[in-house]
Amino acid sequence: MLGALLTALLMVLPLAGPGTNHAVDDPFTSERTSWYRDARFGMFIHFGAYSHLEGEYKRSDGSTCQDAEWIFNKCKIPVGEYEKLVKNFNPAQFDPKAIVGTAKAAGQKYIVITSKHHDGYAMWPTKVNKWSLRDHSSFDKSRDVLKELKAEADRQGIKFGLYYSTWDWHDPDARSTANFSRYKARMRAQLVELMDNYDPALLWFDGDWDTNNPANPWTKQDGAELESFLRSASPDMLINNRISKRAPGVKERRVVDGDFGTPEQTFPSAPIEGQLWESCMTIPTKWGYAKWDTKLKDSKTLTRNLIDISSRSGNYLLNVGPDKLGRIPAGEADRLRAMGSWLGSHGSAVYGAGASGWVADPAWGAVSQKGDKVYLSVYDWANSLHLKVLENFDVLSARVLGSPQTVSVTKAGDGFDVKPSGAKTNDVASVIELTVRGEQAAPVGTGTGLAAEYFPTANWTGTPVRRVEPSINFAWRFDGSPATTIGPDNFSARWSGFVQPRFSDTYTFTTVSDDLAKVWVDGKLVVDASAPHQVRLDKGTIALQAGRKYAIKVEFAETKGEAFMKLNWSSPNLSQQVVPSEQLYTN
Repeated sequence: MLGALLTALLMVLPLAGPGTNHAVDDPFTSERTSWYRDARFGMFIHFGAYSHLEGEYKRSDGSTCQDAEWIFNKCKIPVGEYEKLVKNFNPAQFDPKAIVGTAKAAGQKYIVITSKHHDGYAMWPTKVNKWSLRDHSSFDKSRDVLKELKAEADRQGIKFGLYYSTWDWHDPDARSTANFSRYKARMRAQLVELMDNYDPALLWFDGDWDTNNPANPWTKQDGAELESFLRSASPDMLINNRISKRAPGVKERRVVDGDFGTPEQTFPSAPIEGQLWESCMTIPTKWGYAKWDTKLKDSKTLTRNLIDISSRSGNYLLNVGPDKLGRIPAGEADRLRAMGSWLGSHGSAVYGAGASGWVADPAWGAVSQKGDKVYLSVYDWANSLHLKVLENFDVLSARVLGSPQTVSVTKAGDGFDVKPSGAKTNDVASVIELTVRGEQAAPVGTGTGLAAEYFPTANWTGTPVRRVEPSINFAWRFDGSPATTIGPDNFSARWSGFVQPRFSDTYTFTTVSDDLAKVWVDGKLVVDASAPHQVRLDKGTIALQAGRKYAIKVEFAETKGEAFMKLNWSSPNLSQQVVPSEQLYTN
């Protein structure tokens, strides 16, 4: 790791240039992300100076304003008064063993705790300023809550991650366009402290929206530069998509930023295309502790959320908000332990499992798949459950997890009728495990990639740079380009060769691009995104036979701004991924 001083100096130097590709791997398949893809369930912890106020601020006129982690901003507390209030913050009962133990009992595989929320208050002994738990509280100055929690997480075998807000209400330079570079320097120095001192497996950024309350000068380019810097400093660390900046009025975040997307307080009805994803949600209403926030989601709802999310290949980051003494509220801990009880008997339907391309999502529950196992998580138990089939497969055996009862599976109509012989085994979800056999995959290919041509113009003219590329997976962003002889704007690319599928399926080819992309397979135009555009996904389908080589041609053009190009494929037998080099050939 780089030291903080050296890093602060390096921030003024160019981190990349023409020829740089910022896409480090395919998160859908890389070893770096494998733990995250298997985990499915994590604990979010919102804990900071705001916790001391317990969700209430009493104004000088006698009125009360309520909020939680946003109380400084929403209640318009003067900076000096907020500083005075939180000076008494003393989470003396913060017990890392109890917190990590709760996560362990819940079946959670990773923890993400707020190191700095929007109020700018650092929950570690930062050397960058005095606005921290060590230097601005009544807490024991010899303690470091992040260090303690990290050590305990390591001891109990749980991955450790940190939340960090790029938006800061406390630092005046953070809302000043003229002085924003000074804030960014301090922010980088703090992030280096966090990486050096706590070695997080994951950095979870926040504060990516456009606002004037207060101003947020952060830009997409700031996010791109920071992401590049962090990947150089800690190559295996995961980063979420909120490291970037959303355009004014835009709700959706881009699939090209970070390693995973972050829907909040909701989850999609189908797998998200183009990026790993994680839904973050609360148990009560607020993220931080508020003594009046007592309406909690029940454990059945929370567990079924987890089942639904994992069946769509997502992760569930479920939040707790410790009180001002550092304790997880009992009601939240109880619900987590109840979730862990269900996972203890049925976790195989969640951990490492994901969406099944073989069956339709049923009305009676959720379906997930892991290898040759298909898991039916049944919410509405019945003597006969119909499973609509999207891809032919055989059922070799069936059983109800945790029960000796028999299960019959017979072909019926557009799928199978699954008939358990007894009653449901759990009020949350009973799980039927099917052992299945699908199409035999053709052997892994021996390809090395496609022939690539990179042109110094946006219309495929001029003398190209030629080479073989193992895959089409590029993030040239603002400063990079295909080659050192080609600038970051106004260039084009053409890839050609052959693609060889391992399954006989209808394949969906998906491009993630900015500005223009087109894909031909076997002479057919499958993807046509030929009009200039911002980052977006475009897709098309074509039926292919296993083991056969098909001619493929891909074109891309960049005019101005960021440049992204990724070619994914998926099918009923294949989860979405970048088309791998071994299935691509130059001839």
